[in-house]
Amino acid sequence: MKKILVINGPNLNMTGIRKKDVYGAETLRQINDELKIYAKARSLKIDFFQSNHEGDLVDIIQESRNNYNGVIINAGAYTHYSYAIRDAIEAVNDFLPFVEVHMSDIHNREEFRKNSVITDVCKKQICSFGKDSYKMGIDLLLEIM
Repeated sequence: MKKILVINGPNLNMTGIRKKDVYGAETLRQINDELKIYAKARSLKIDFFQSNHEGDLVDIIQESRNNYNGVIINAGAYTHYSYAIRDAIEAVNDFLPFVEVHMSDIHNREEFRKNSVITDVCKKQICSFGKDSYKMGIDLLLEIM
């Protein structure tokens, strides 16, 4: 059975609490529970990791190459400036594919959100579909793996 990891970065643990008009009213746990069902229906094992700490995200990205067949990453605000996360993805993307996702349309928000430093080391960026961005990421990984 193929195994994927969903990584969520800073403040995504506040999903369902913060900016409901942008990120929706469901909590990250509720979204993850729905993704677990979605993945199981596609014969995938799925794990989740969330951290507000850049180093923890770098560590899990590096470790992912030994444990997973693909990774979905919503790096949160780190998307826009973390070269450490970008370099970690680049270091392991020869071993497994990464798909960048965002619930909101980062290209139609504040100016600083329009730039992603991780897009070029991921297979694709999916944004603006709410929690369905993750489901689309799962489907894309299935095509790639």
